[in-house]
Amino acid sequence: MRVFVVNSGSSSIKYQLIDVATEQVVLAGLLERIGQEGGDAADHDTGMRLVLERLGAEAGTISAVGHRVVHGGDVFTAPVVIDEAVEAGIQAVSALAPLHNPANLAGIRAARAALPAVPHVAVFDTAFHQTMPEAAATYAIDRAVATAHGVRRYGFHGTSHQFVAGRAAALLGRPLHELKLIVLHLGNGASATAIDGGRSIDTSMGLTPLAGLVMGTRSGDLDPGALLHLLRAGLSVDELDALLNSRSGLLGLAGSSDMRDVRAAAEAGDADAERALAVWAHRIRHYVGAYLAQLGGLDAVVFTAGVGENAPALRARALAGLEHLGLALDAARNAAASRDARIISPEGSRVAVLVVPTNEELAIAQAAAALVG
Repeated sequence: MRVFVVNSGSSSIKYQLIDVATEQVVLAGLLERIGQEGGDAADHDTGMRLVLERLGAEAGTISAVGHRVVHGGDVFTAPVVIDEAVEAGIQAVSALAPLHNPANLAGIRAARAALPAVPHVAVFDTAFHQTMPEAAATYAIDRAVATAHGVRRYGFHGTSHQFVAGRAAALLGRPLHELKLIVLHLGNGASATAIDGGRSIDTSMGLTPLAGLVMGTRSGDLDPGALLHLLRAGLSVDELDALLNSRSGLLGLAGSSDMRDVRAAAEAGDADAERALAVWAHRIRHYVGAYLAQLGGLDAVVFTAGVGENAPALRARALAGLEHLGLALDAARNAAASRDARIISPEGSRVAVLVVPTNEELAIAQAAAALVG
């Protein structure tokens, strides 16, 4: 079975045609600057027609289309076959992800128009975290206000966390339902999730993808009082939004959002870059300790995503000082260059440490295939 996976942004369409049985990518591509002068397409409808032209005869092999949707609110707790009611539901929760859901929906509508004869499936970044207990999902603000505005913790990167947890269980040779895991999705966007028996019980992102770990341009956790202070100091809501989402994190601390640049600057003696790395690692350790307490035990910590998969020195830094919790790295295993899922802790460690490559497109394809058969 072949599934066409679409990740539609406000000005881009990323796509892959995946053979689910072999897990191989048959064809992949990207349209950029949609709707912009000199861009690849005037709008998403035109862009999707261009994608079908690129697919050529392969378009006839598509059995289903899987769509990444960032926010499902508390309405969508699992992948769903898309119809008009589902489109309306995605639109209804767009206020919770105004930069993402409208773009996801534009891609869905364009793809359904271009490929009307096959089922389309929405896979939500937030769905995996809907198993969080109420105590973990609730903010301690006025209940009526929170309910009226949908203010609660939803979590993100759920497709990645769920996929990686399954691959970690296979690597360990144990059933997922027996395992207590902490998955660290460390890329330009970053999040941590505590997974107990295959279920998310806590995660670092919240109402939006702004909370939690230090990211490339996003602040992660911040005292809400700091926002009030900056508003009273004269920053507008839009300026504050831009500050926290686009000018904070590694960029705000070290002048670059690219971890490779920050590491190079730190190694060259740049004090700001070294401080940024220290803050980044401190925040990760904070969550590892907190989630170990919530899980009541731990079988493995799993690194994934761009930084987590490819930066051995940063993996070591993130876990430094946690040896008393049973967390240690084998230096040679950690440093070994590999793109495979692997164990990087010493033989016989009380807690395993793994590197497991994520593949959100494959996860979306598998979810779509499982739903439509």
